[in-house]
Amino acid sequence: MDEELLNLISAREGHFRLESGYHGGLWLDLDPLFVSPARLRPFVDELAGRLARHNTVAVCGPLVGGAFLAQSLAAALDIDFYFAERYLPAGAGGLYPFRYRLPLALCKAAHDKRVAIVDDVISAGSAVRGTFDALRGCGAIPACMGALLVLGTFASGFCAEHDIPLEQLARRDYNLWTPPECPLCASGVPLEDPVNKQTQ
Repeated sequence: MDEELLNLISAREGHFRLESGYHGGLWLDLDPLFVSPARLRPFVDELAGRLARHNTVAVCGPLVGGAFLAQSLAAALDIDFYFAERYLPAGAGGLYPFRYRLPLALCKAAHDKRVAIVDDVISAGSAVRGTFDALRGCGAIPACMGALLVLGTFASGFCAEHDIPLEQLARRDYNLWTPPECPLCASGVPLEDPVNKQTQ
């Protein structure tokens, strides 16, 4: 199933600054993943079955792709759907500069609920980490984390640290570097910032 899933994802190589602030040599164009819900449905159903083991009553995903996936999973599981919005605090910089928050009404609804956190793809995990913090700030209980694809080991490390299970349909190795350690920077490869649509 993982090869079929990867065939739906468009990837390109280069030198990219990710939302987390880390640099990587691969960028996944995920928007087309949601163009055909029927093609994605088998993967949603499979991930829904895995999340069902964890007795969650809601699923939450970060906008944009994670929220699309969360809504589909919530429908498959017949549970509540929440989403988290990204924002950049004044003066934020370095690694993991972005934060996430639930709209007030959803934050109140999530209080004391066991919630699954999901994203389409997780690499350094900026969006799911932010969603995790936002849910805990609402008094919710992050019960598990799920993704269609996990790149590298950041997600498994975060879940182990917080003692929550990680459900994934596919996993691939993935190299990430802090800016000072980035070999692509050292080689002078132009840096692209797809999150902010800039090339440097």
